[in-house]
Amino acid sequence: MKHLPPPPQTSLADSIRRPGAGALLQLLAGMLWLPQAGLLAWAVQKMADGQGLEALWPIAAGVLLLGLLRAWCDGRGGLLANLAARQQLSALRAQVVNALAQTSPMDKARAASGQAASAVAEQAEAIVPWLARYQSAMWRVRLLPVLIVAAVISQSWVAALILIVAAPLIPLFMAIVGWRAQAASEEQMVQQGQMNAFLLDRLRGLSTLRALAAVDATAQRLRAHAEDLRSRTLRVLRIAFLSSAVLELFSALGVAMVAVYIGFHLLGMLPFGAWGHQLTLGQALFVLLLAPAFFEPLRELSAVWHDRAAGEAALKTLEQLQQQASRILGAESLQKNELPAQSVAAHVAVFDLKVQAPGAETRLERLDLEIRPGEHVALCSPSGSGKSVLLAQLAGLVAVPQGEIRIDGQRLDDSSAAALRGRMAWLSQQPHVFAGSVQGNVALGRSEVTAQQVDAATQQVALGAVLQSRPGMSLGEGGAGLSGGEVVRLALARLAVNTQAGLLLADEPTAHLDPETAAQVSEALIRIAKGRTLIVATHDAQLAARMDRIVNLPLQGEPCAALDAEVTA
Repeated sequence: MKHLPPPPQTSLADSIRRPGAGALLQLLAGMLWLPQAGLLAWAVQKMADGQGLEALWPIAAGVLLLGLLRAWCDGRGGLLANLAARQQLSALRAQVVNALAQTSPMDKARAASGQAASAVAEQAEAIVPWLARYQSAMWRVRLLPVLIVAAVISQSWVAALILIVAAPLIPLFMAIVGWRAQAASEEQMVQQGQMNAFLLDRLRGLSTLRALAAVDATAQRLRAHAEDLRSRTLRVLRIAFLSSAVLELFSALGVAMVAVYIGFHLLGMLPFGAWGHQLTLGQALFVLLLAPAFFEPLRELSAVWHDRAAGEAALKTLEQLQQQASRILGAESLQKNELPAQSVAAHVAVFDLKVQAPGAETRLERLDLEIRPGEHVALCSPSGSGKSVLLAQLAGLVAVPQGEIRIDGQRLDDSSAAALRGRMAWLSQQPHVFAGSVQGNVALGRSEVTAQQVDAATQQVALGAVLQSRPGMSLGEGGAGLSGGEVVRLALARLAVNTQAGLLLADEPTAHLDPETAAQVSEALIRIAKGRTLIVATHDAQLAARMDRIVNLPLQGEPCAALDAEVTA
């Protein structure tokens, strides 16, 4: 079994604390406004002093060059910030997908596929504007107002005091609004994931819903989910608009107060505040040009404040996907399997094993069991007692809480599970069919499996005639276009092409099949398992009778007359 290598661990908090190249370029673009405003004010002062146009050409050229440089820095910085955010998101998605691939399929806490797909593909997109825009806005807020206040205070301490008093009110009220915005974003994303999971589940069972005449009831529930999501989305938007209104109010008041002071100061009605002398027209214009720029970083921060709330909510969802479920044994092992070209029948030994899945209890007693190489064994016990969990433990898909499992004398644990699973093949109760070709569904990404092997396997499981009648057929997701028996035979073909597997594990292979199809599946399974070790969990008496041995699994608190029963032809 192949395992994805773990991607490099990435910390979003660290990436936000450290400015990237894009954030630095955008910060430089904001800083260039100071010399540009100074040149504009100088040009106005020269015109007020009566100097001609010939004295303004060098200043105009400087303003133009600074403007072009500002535009390039801002555009290039935004591009680099978006590229870096995309790379960060790709790394996060790889981590989540890798974690989901390592999750035990028996864990009840595992996220629903629709919810996981929504979080990884859709909700995760909210992280990009958070990283690309919020990071740059935060650094501009930290540095640009300080530089602008320093430039303003060199001309007028009163104007600088007005800016200093008005500035703290904006982040204070934005923080109050932002706490509610983040909570609303989290609620909206949870509801979105739940609705996607509900929709995917109902689409998969659409034929059953039609048979039960439950389509209208399902549509009403979906409409209720959609209405709830709409109301939560509007709540998030209302809060986002409120934060923008708070910023615009205080920034407009701050700029207006600076303008009023400058106007009355130039008229001589407020002569103080300019370090003992009256401001010139150029100095006054310089202060007026810098006053709106002082609030510009805060305005940008307000615009991306909702991006921060949505991004943190999306990141929290991704972290929950990685942490909420248990891992299969050997999930992080990168050991490459050195396997024989053909299968070697495996020897299986179980000692004092406690059969238990994460978050659930089973009814089976502690188990001691030995299965000889090449032996075919049927595991029998009542429904829900734990047969599927036992098979999952033998495959290393569920951790063993107590006891020990040995395959060919080697203990099954984190260090050996990846290599031992390479010698196993698994047939689940509900085999999944991927959207794609028959070749891809049988080979399952194994490059060593050839088209000739796939054809031989489909013939071996009596699926060749079905596929030949529909040449070039692309299978639908979940097996659309195939009957239940054809899906099981397709899963058997996967076992047939896996010649390295010396241990075959089959979970209820004939469940929900008619007697004729069940007999065909049983015959194909026994034919494929010839020379290999086969363990089947089944309620099918006819299939169990064709095994070498039937193991009646002991139940807790119930006597078991005979654990093993030899079957003779």
